[in-house]
Amino acid sequence: MATLTHHESATAEYLEVSPGTNRKFLMIIVAGVILLALGIIASIMGLGAEHHEATGAAHGAAAAHGGEHAGSPIWLKRVIVSLWHSNVFFVGISAIGTFFVALQYVAYAGWSVMIKRINEAMSAWLLPGAIIMLAVFLLGRHDLFHWTHDGIMTKGSANYDAIIAGKSGFLNLPFYLIRMVVFLGIWWFFSERLRKLSLAEDLNGGTEYFHKSINVAALFLVLYAVSSSMSAWDWVMSVDVHWFSTMFGWYVFASWWVSGIAMTTLTAIYLKQAGYLRFLNANHLHDLGKFMFGFSIFWTYVWFSQFMLIWYANLPEEAVYYNQRLGGFNGAYTWIFFFNLAINFVFPFLLMMTRDAKRQMIMLKIVSIAILIGHWSDFYLMFMPATMKGDNGFIIEIGIALIFLGSYLILFTKRLSQASLIPVHHPFLDESVHHTT
Repeated sequence: MATLTHHESATAEYLEVSPGTNRKFLMIIVAGVILLALGIIASIMGLGAEHHEATGAAHGAAAAHGGEHAGSPIWLKRVIVSLWHSNVFFVGISAIGTFFVALQYVAYAGWSVMIKRINEAMSAWLLPGAIIMLAVFLLGRHDLFHWTHDGIMTKGSANYDAIIAGKSGFLNLPFYLIRMVVFLGIWWFFSERLRKLSLAEDLNGGTEYFHKSINVAALFLVLYAVSSSMSAWDWVMSVDVHWFSTMFGWYVFASWWVSGIAMTTLTAIYLKQAGYLRFLNANHLHDLGKFMFGFSIFWTYVWFSQFMLIWYANLPEEAVYYNQRLGGFNGAYTWIFFFNLAINFVFPFLLMMTRDAKRQMIMLKIVSIAILIGHWSDFYLMFMPATMKGDNGFIIEIGIALIFLGSYLILFTKRLSQASLIPVHHPFLDESVHHTT
């Protein structure tokens, strides 16, 4: 049998996003808006607030010390925290798209060329996500971050907290905003740069753009290694300003990373089932399945390492983080704590153990959806106990998550449709087309 040539084996494919598909995305947004409205009404009316009384005394004591910002009603605070929660989740997934592309370049990987455009398109949320993050922080920072309260770092103030004041060199408003803009700016700039080089390669061919992309990717990976951990400290860990973990940057990255792989896998499967990506085969899916399986275990390893060390040392200033999530606030988060482990480790581990499972679309779809839901709940567990205490809920939070999901999918699919799904002049395209495992 004659060997297929480069142009015979793979030609340009363009995604056509139908009006019906966009309507589905809009319906997700509408469903989110309805849930959000219902959640706000329920919160204002006090429905489902059976544990509010149990935490009222704690809130009152904190307020007496200036430790609680009393300016926002519960429903508004939940909206602000949920906006931050879902945006951090989607911004992280967007950056992982660029991280995945960069990683493949520096590794000279050929197998992943077939899914490269999916990862490029995943970064579509970075710019709107950056704008939302800045707006939510500037408008609602007192409901998110205890360290932003007036007088908290001023000696002699009624609100003074010596522990927080000791972190003032890092946790201060100007430096925090500078870091946020710089981190998001770096991620967005390198996403755009790699995308432009990729599209120029499609247009002009040759290996010049490939080698430029390797250099850009290498620099991005160095910057991302630093900025991803620091962003986790800033955007997630500093909501628990008295508490810290030296493993937290890795923990948040692991959650973002496995969610990004799940998003990539799910998109590749849907495109394949819609008649696109003709040369995407079971071997590509097998590799994506191995990534999901392996990094679900990696997330669990980081989770257990953090939990075990804190449990074993049993120091009050460290153990408070898990005490809040395991039995604290009348057990408001206990079931989510165990659900988190079940859906993010036990479920993907059991379902993806065999080689065949990693090559079946239905199994990969189920696990990918479970991982995305599971790690959204993982971020929920990172944010809610520190911000909402026992006044947490789900209707507002799921509503806002659906609004973000629908908006993300509109931008994601729009970017996917703006270039060929197959990078036709990538030097490793044939390797990807004929990929076997």
